[in-house]
Amino acid sequence: MNSTDKVLFDIDKRGVATVTLNQPDIHNAFDDKLIAQLTDIFTHIDQNSNIRVMVLASTGKSFSAGADLNWMRRMATYSYEQNLADANALASMFQILNSIDKPTIARVQGAAFGGAVGLVACCDMAIASKLSKFCLSEVKLGLIPATISPYVIDAIGARVARRYFTTAEVFSARRARRLGLLSEAVVEEELDSTIDNLIEHLLKNSPAAILEAKKLILEIQNKPISEDMIAMTSDKIAKIRVSEQGQEGLNAFLQKRRANWVME
Repeated sequence: MNSTDKVLFDIDKRGVATVTLNQPDIHNAFDDKLIAQLTDIFTHIDQNSNIRVMVLASTGKSFSAGADLNWMRRMATYSYEQNLADANALASMFQILNSIDKPTIARVQGAAFGGAVGLVACCDMAIASKLSKFCLSEVKLGLIPATISPYVIDAIGARVARRYFTTAEVFSARRARRLGLLSEAVVEEELDSTIDNLIEHLLKNSPAAILEAKKLILEIQNKPISEDMIAMTSDKIAKIRVSEQGQEGLNAFLQKRRANWVME
């Protein structure tokens, strides 16, 4: 896929894809056109077996200020049907990002407001500068954080969401880390090295096992430990043990060699 001025897209020789929001002059705010571009890119990443990891980043002082003002002005004049189509497109983008079958990492600096919190919550891991600020600001505008709510609530929990969905307070990276929205909060100079360390670990692991591990979490979370669940998890481990990468990984470990998915 081609990069645009608004979104930069790159895949390095290791199979690490970097998607970079590139509108620093408007703090990487997004509109319907950007959402469509991101949807296409996220879909491509999900379908490209040569990609091993995705990093979602941005240029400038802010990760993203959320919705673009001009887009908001247009939405204010939309009918219900137009608003519904617009919301469905945004919801689809979040759902695709959330379900990408590779590990995804958000690289956050500066402000992450409104829908940008949804982008962070949809990624498997999020590393932010300690100076980053977060805000679920929708109620200030008479709106609600509806399309991002499944992912944000999954990240921070319903009890915490009751506060921040209704107060629209700005909260720090330190608090975001404690609430579960962030994996780590580091000094800005360590953002890239911290992410590189995560990528190094991820690239040592079986791509097929990573895919199945991500699917496992979605299938297990918030469900009771039942006989059916126990049977399902036993079936999964048995199947992956006899799979191509399962056999390669076990044999590589026993033979004290690198597995064939580990790059030299």
